[in-house]
Amino acid sequence: MRILTGLQPSGKLHVGNYFGAIKPAIDAQGEGDGYYFIADYHAMTTTHDSNELRENVHNVAIDFLACGFDPSRGVFFKQSSVPEVNELAWILSTVCPMGLLERCHSYKDKISKGISANHALFAYPALMAADILLYDSNVVPVGEDQKQHLEVTRDLVGKINDQYGEGTLMMPKARIRDDVAKVPGLDGEKMSKSYNNTLPIFGDEKPTKKLIMRIKTDSAAVEDPKPTENSIILALYQLFADQAEYGQMISDYENGGCGYGDFKKRLAEAYWDYFAPMRARREELVANSDEVDSVLKAGAEKARSEAAKVLDRVRKAVGLA
Repeated sequence: MRILTGLQPSGKLHVGNYFGAIKPAIDAQGEGDGYYFIADYHAMTTTHDSNELRENVHNVAIDFLACGFDPSRGVFFKQSSVPEVNELAWILSTVCPMGLLERCHSYKDKISKGISANHALFAYPALMAADILLYDSNVVPVGEDQKQHLEVTRDLVGKINDQYGEGTLMMPKARIRDDVAKVPGLDGEKMSKSYNNTLPIFGDEKPTKKLIMRIKTDSAAVEDPKPTENSIILALYQLFADQAEYGQMISDYENGGCGYGDFKKRLAEAYWDYFAPMRARREELVANSDEVDSVLKAGAEKARSEAAKVLDRVRKAVGLA
């Protein structure tokens, strides 16, 4: 079984990235043949500063390793180190109906949030499908909000195989962890850099605690019970706290006698303690960037070797070889 996960180098990784993609990917090490790539081609849809892109790619590589990825148990590489993905994306685009792309909610959502429309953003699902299919991936861990992209990928596999023969491309499946499929941002919307509502994994202590303390709440008095439904504080706290701690906060919400300020402080402490070992590992990697470069280089060599096999099969099937 081959498992594939992509990481967007769109700035500092945040809690949504960690629980939605990084943690499931790291937890899956050992289950099968893991491929993990930094999606720098995809990042170009919104990042147009070359120095910023390089820095973001370097940082996400450090962050992923700091979060616990073991290079001996998976393949870690930059998307752009395997340029064959662009040829496969083009082949997929020849059978991809416009209507399929027009229905993708990710594009429409980004446009509605003020992000400038461009071809790459619109055609994003075709390249994402190529990312998955280029390595004969069987399983792709995704958040609930990305499930549609897997459905598009499966549609394209069906069209290619119908046109050029069964087995030209492998049919992947999505793996969705319902408990952390959608991590709320500090405003209650999905946590996303695009919405400016993120909590960084490796932020400095004081600024991140200030972000938490600014979470909006209702006007319930300290002595009053607090509503647990749709609570941003509770939803985030559950990610970092153990079962007993979370249960205690639920009880304190329902019984009253504790203010939102106290709940936010508990959330801030749980968040800070949770990522403490990862912060220490990150400091080691920052001091030894050669280790990071070596991991990415070795991963790219392995990934490109596997990609060549798949693309050769596809090129022969469609008449390009």
